[in-house]
Amino acid sequence: MRPMRLDMAGFTVFRDETTVDFTDADFFALIGPTGSGKSTVLDAICFALYGTVPRWGGARGLANALAPSATEARVRLVFESGGARYVATRVVRRDGRGNVKTANAGLQVMPAGFDVTKLDTGLSPDDLGEVIAGTPAEMEQAVLEAVGLPYEQFTSCVVLPQGQFADFLHAKPATRQQILVNLLGLGVYEDVQKRATARAAQAEARLDAVDQVLAGLTGVDDEALAEADARVGRMVELADAVTGAVPELAAARTRAREAAAALTALDDELSVLSGVRAPRGVAEVARAVTAARAEADAAAATVSLAEEREEKLRGELAGAGDESALRLQLRAYDDRDRLTGEADTVRAAVRAADEEHATAVAALAAARADAERADAELEAAFRAHEEAKATDLAVSLRVHLHPGAPCPVCEHPVAEVPAVPADSAVAAATAAGKAARAATKAAQAAVQQRDAAARDLERLLVQARARQEQVDARLAELGEQLAGTAEPAVLRRELAEHARLRRALEEAATAVRAGRDSARQARAGVDAAEERLRAAWRGFDTARDGLARFGPPAADRDDVAASWTALTDWATAEAQRRRADREGRATVVAEAEAAAEEVRRRIADIFAAADVPVGDDPVHAATVAVERAEADLRRLAERREQAGTLREQRAGHEREAQVARALAGHLRANNFERWLLAEALDLLVDGASGILRELSSGQYELVHDKGEFFVVDHHDAGLRRGVRTLSGGETFQASLALALALSEQLAGMSTTAASLESIVLDEGFGTLDAATLDTVAATLENLAARGDRMVGVVTHVSALAERIPVRFEVRKDARSARVERTGR
Repeated sequence: MRPMRLDMAGFTVFRDETTVDFTDADFFALIGPTGSGKSTVLDAICFALYGTVPRWGGARGLANALAPSATEARVRLVFESGGARYVATRVVRRDGRGNVKTANAGLQVMPAGFDVTKLDTGLSPDDLGEVIAGTPAEMEQAVLEAVGLPYEQFTSCVVLPQGQFADFLHAKPATRQQILVNLLGLGVYEDVQKRATARAAQAEARLDAVDQVLAGLTGVDDEALAEADARVGRMVELADAVTGAVPELAAARTRAREAAAALTALDDELSVLSGVRAPRGVAEVARAVTAARAEADAAAATVSLAEEREEKLRGELAGAGDESALRLQLRAYDDRDRLTGEADTVRAAVRAADEEHATAVAALAAARADAERADAELEAAFRAHEEAKATDLAVSLRVHLHPGAPCPVCEHPVAEVPAVPADSAVAAATAAGKAARAATKAAQAAVQQRDAAARDLERLLVQARARQEQVDARLAELGEQLAGTAEPAVLRRELAEHARLRRALEEAATAVRAGRDSARQARAGVDAAEERLRAAWRGFDTARDGLARFGPPAADRDDVAASWTALTDWATAEAQRRRADREGRATVVAEAEAAAEEVRRRIADIFAAADVPVGDDPVHAATVAVERAEADLRRLAERREQAGTLREQRAGHEREAQVARALAGHLRANNFERWLLAEALDLLVDGASGILRELSSGQYELVHDKGEFFVVDHHDAGLRRGVRTLSGGETFQASLALALALSEQLAGMSTTAASLESIVLDEGFGTLDAATLDTVAATLENLAARGDRMVGVVTHVSALAERIPVRFEVRKDARSARVERTGR
């Protein structure tokens, strides 16, 4: 796997959009102060591919992907692997409840020759190539197939993060062995073993199937073949015999059918002729028609007489005068008599009302005079009350006067003081005033009452006079109307005659309607009788038409009963003649059927002798028997040929199963895989040991024993030490030597897509002394100079960074980190 371009936005310290272009950076360094975000670049590469980062502690640390206060983080990595170019994308979002989840994950194969710089033009994901993964679950397998390494091995061999640089050095033998299996593609041999086992099982299954088919292929020897051939000959002889006998059987059956048909035709004629019967009551049908017609004529005559009488009464009623005018004249006499009595009553009422009105007018005048007197008395009482008040005021002044004192009114000396009255004049005047006011109110009430009464009587008088005028006018009108008319008695006699004529007319009309009903019923009786007669003739015609082929006698169209009698007599005679012929025809039928049965038995004996069912069609049965015998012979030949073919197949399946089982047995022992792993580990340790000697100035070599790594210390008499006893600087040298050996040597040995096309080191170069650092730098330069590997270093050591041609400087401010390329 070789990174080409990395795009980040909202990812940890890279809040703003940031792009790192590795296109021509075969040997590069990520430099910058501690904490600036150098390692975050490697984290982004791991996250784009695997969705996690070593220092996050697994998938639960997904929230670490978001920059502070950011709600979305986007990472896109363009990389090459196995000659193909891919783009991996991951997007992480925080929802409203604070949960952080992967919102999008995808892996696409980019078209050949795609210009990576076009990613800056805002292409949609659909423009980046074929989608091979679109969900986080699909990404896991797709990345494994593209890169060739799972996450744990990728972070041990390609991107070596801080704190895990020595993982491969310190790994358990089984873990280290699995890493090498993946790197070298040795899993293919396990696949070969599984496929060989499956192929052996398939071959054995096919072998069992062939054995089962062979077990079912019995009766295919030479004797069976000879028997089948002989049966074909017998069936051919059967067909020839049947072919000769069948025409004879057909002729016999034809004769039998013809004789039976003639007998059946004779029986049909007998049935038809014997069924000729005259319907019951046919003689009475004509008499019923005559009686119905006579009854209809009598009813018609009755109706005619009733209609004549009705018409005569209508003429008499029309000549009796206008009944309505008579009734109006009689009603006018009654109205005159009634209004004459009413006129007398109205006149009396007018006189009484006139008298009452005059009395009421006189009483009203008297009441008004009383009211005027009461008003005068009230006025006098008022004046007396005023005078009494003046008198009482003067009396009240006297109480304090004495002779010679000045008058309080005129101020003159009083010569003599009058005596003080015992009673108050005002009290007496007030009592008189109240009595006068009460009299006034009573007089006024009487005036109002009598005025109302006079008005009511006047209204009644007006009404009475108006009614008198109406009655007088109506009487005058009736007098004019009745002038010159007959007397009431004469009018009543004329009206009585009208009533008598009307009743007689109604009785005549009723008689006409009854007569017409009777006439309709009589005509209906005639129609019914005639219909029965026509039905009798139709029945006769139908019966005679049914006998037309026998030549029936002519009919008497005037007498249906006689016609039926002649027809039945003729039919009886014809039936007797045919009964005499029937016995001979029955004998012919029996003889023909016996002859046909004899031929049928002879054919059945032929089939029985050949042990073949005869069926309904002997010719067809014989033909089928020949075809079946020939088909059995062909199938037997085919089965014999099939058995030979199956025996050859069985031998082939047996050989294939033996070879597959042998291969699976050899691979199941894992001897070949162990040998390959041992060889790969030897090459790896040899290469790492040489690099370690250079890095340690000849002090250390790397060896292995039963999967465990050891170092040989030549400065301590060749003492062999476990790798876990090395110091930090020594562990870095050994781990770097092993990582470089993995990158340099095992890439050429790998058979899968897990070619180690790049290595990025993120480990403490600051712990090395100047000489060791110079050796490490020289080793990295030699590795990068070969041109088949990308080499990357994450460091803040200036001495090392200055020797690397391409440098990506990482800076960080209060908002975001950014990457700037320096050097070539």
